[in-house]
Amino acid sequence: MTPSFNISPPLEEDIARWQRQAVIASVVLSIISIIGAFFNPGDFFRSYLFGYLFWIGLGLGAMALLMLQYLTGGRWGVVTRRPLEAASRTLPWLALLFIPIAAGIPYLYHWAHRDLVVRDSILLHRSVYMNPVFFIVRAIVYFAIWICLTYFLNKWSRQEDSWGDQTTRLARLSAPGLVLYVFTVTFSAIDWAESLEDHFFSTMWGFLFVADQGITVLCFAILFSLVLTRWQPMADVLRAARFHDLGKLLLVFVMLWAYFAFSQLLIIWSGNLSNEIPWFLPRIGTTWGWLGGALIVLQFIVPFLMLLSRPLKRNAWALSSVAILLLLMRFVDLFWIVMPSTYRTGFHISWLSFTVPIALGAIWIALFLQNLKRAPLLPLGAPELEEALAHAQH
Repeated sequence: MTPSFNISPPLEEDIARWQRQAVIASVVLSIISIIGAFFNPGDFFRSYLFGYLFWIGLGLGAMALLMLQYLTGGRWGVVTRRPLEAASRTLPWLALLFIPIAAGIPYLYHWAHRDLVVRDSILLHRSVYMNPVFFIVRAIVYFAIWICLTYFLNKWSRQEDSWGDQTTRLARLSAPGLVLYVFTVTFSAIDWAESLEDHFFSTMWGFLFVADQGITVLCFAILFSLVLTRWQPMADVLRAARFHDLGKLLLVFVMLWAYFAFSQLLIIWSGNLSNEIPWFLPRIGTTWGWLGGALIVLQFIVPFLMLLSRPLKRNAWALSSVAILLLLMRFVDLFWIVMPSTYRTGFHISWLSFTVPIALGAIWIALFLQNLKRAPLLPLGAPELEEALAHAQH
């Protein structure tokens, strides 16, 4: 008989305390950031954009990882399912948090200025697609698809606890759902990040963001699993085998990111593509270049070499150190994508680049913890649960 895995009173108290701290941090940092926006709206909106891209990537990555687990039927996803579901349910709130980006379109995107568009043949050609009204309409469509997928993934998973096996229905949703995920993430990444540069275009752009979101959510799953090992009965479930599974998946996504990033650079540089090379010039040929070098070393080479070690992947603390490094580099990566589009001559950072993303993160964490309290920590009706629990003892 499957044991009860409801949130224990000690864990519930800690979750409530963490949630209060997150709410306080979000309020304080949001007030500070809003004050800063009046003095420097450009840096505020750019900081908001790269912070938003990180946190929505976590919600979207959680949704995609859930669908991947339903399709593969792997035991690796059973014990992380409920935290991932809680993370995916932040997407409706992230839809509301998109409003500042919509309001900041004139500060972020050159194509929003008609006087610039009429003087640039490429922007004029793109203006039928890339204009403020259609930009917002597309965002509404993306969020409608994501929220719909999240709703049914969570609803049917909860029904499984009382009604029995829902695997077939969840897998049937996940197959087209993953296709929709890849397409919507690709188009949203083009809209929100790629279009920061007037003429840049890359066929690898969407795949880069898919790999990025995979890295982000797996790092989150590893770190939160480590947190849960402090309490019973999750301490008995989250053993070395579970972290080993997550570490192997993380290694795959690190390699995918490196492959997509290198392929993009190789194609553009070797082909001497005149519209695409200017994207790399300020990011490599100025003081921004040291960030690019750091990404190569700290987002690929060091994690890749560390994750090759089987003992490291089976050690929760060692694996978590890799996860922390990768999460930090994800912020650096997005900062490196967004900021040089404005500051093309060299490195620039503002205090808003810290307060705004952290404020968004505090909001996201508070929402995640609220969602987490609404269900048992394990999907009690999942048919793979007993097998996953037995596997965890190895």
